[in-house]
Amino acid sequence: MKNNDSSIGIVKPNSVKFENSLLLECGKQLKGFEMVYETYGELNTDKSNAVLVCHALSGNHHAAGYYEDSGEKPGWWNSLIGPNKAINTNKYFIVSPNNLGGCHGTTGPKSINPKTGRIYGPHFPVLTVRDWTNSQALLADYLGITTWHAVIGGSLGGMQALDWSLAYPDRVKKAGVIAAAPKLSAQNIAFNEVARQAITSDPDFQEGNYMEHGRVPKRGLRLARMIGHITYLSDESMKSKFGRELKEDKLSFGFNAEFQVESYLRHQGDVFSETFDANTYLLMTKVLDYFDPADKFDDNLVEAFNPILAQILVLSFSTDWRFSPSRSREITNALIGAKKKVSHIEIESSLGHDSFLFPEERYVEVLKAFLGS
Repeated sequence: MKNNDSSIGIVKPNSVKFENSLLLECGKQLKGFEMVYETYGELNTDKSNAVLVCHALSGNHHAAGYYEDSGEKPGWWNSLIGPNKAINTNKYFIVSPNNLGGCHGTTGPKSINPKTGRIYGPHFPVLTVRDWTNSQALLADYLGITTWHAVIGGSLGGMQALDWSLAYPDRVKKAGVIAAAPKLSAQNIAFNEVARQAITSDPDFQEGNYMEHGRVPKRGLRLARMIGHITYLSDESMKSKFGRELKEDKLSFGFNAEFQVESYLRHQGDVFSETFDANTYLLMTKVLDYFDPADKFDDNLVEAFNPILAQILVLSFSTDWRFSPSRSREITNALIGAKKKVSHIEIESSLGHDSFLFPEERYVEVLKAFLGS
């Protein structure tokens, strides 16, 4: 394990089982559920330094540090969480849960349905961001955290941070909404639908019952990841990283991966298809599609934001075209219209939507200042 990056070192996941039923927005109830989470840093005496980190679509609870048996691979936000990093574990107690419906230990489609004794599979209920917020509130209660110093996340995680400030305004002092949008555009919904079609049309999908048949829809998952990954990168970053470089010295005049970018996407798809659950991917993309705080307010985002009491930081990245800076400005302008405490900063970055994962200097300094202000 490399330890020269101010990593918090070896970490272990925790798990808690909630026995009570959770009423979901779809009208169904989960008869108890388990949630896996990690914590970093120390909770202070008055429990006022807790920061909730919300993961994006394909993320999980392992946000920082290393597992003892995983070699070199750190948590997905390791570059921003740790001693003296943007989210400073010397100052804050960070809580990072795996969302409900996930495939890394928290109750989801791979779990056993207590009603039937069989794997949920495609019968796991469709979720919303609010369902996640409500389940995480139970985790906060379990940990004895009345108020979060901050709730923060990127992409779908940023939408969760925003929803926390709406659903539990008295329990959030600050919300960091990073590389997010107030709702998906038609184009974004279209990308999600193509990814879902790639999965559901895989013969191994078996109408979502693939686990019971001992099969995995790897081809569909592979394609879904390749589609998604293209949207996470900018044209500039792809040009810089791959250009039109060939794997070999000359064209082969065939349909195997000839360009470096083709090889890269295939590799990303292969790795993802080995580690992520197809039904979970379908669920997560639907959660994204459904997020729309203004839906119950006749599309009036200003009115929807009225309950917010938290100080809000909205962060966007210049080359992010999945959730462009203009989408962050929609959030910011509505918060200003609702007379809320808000700052919007656009970070220059060539890395596209994935910029929120990397410790660009100005990004780090902004986060440090926001959390410490």
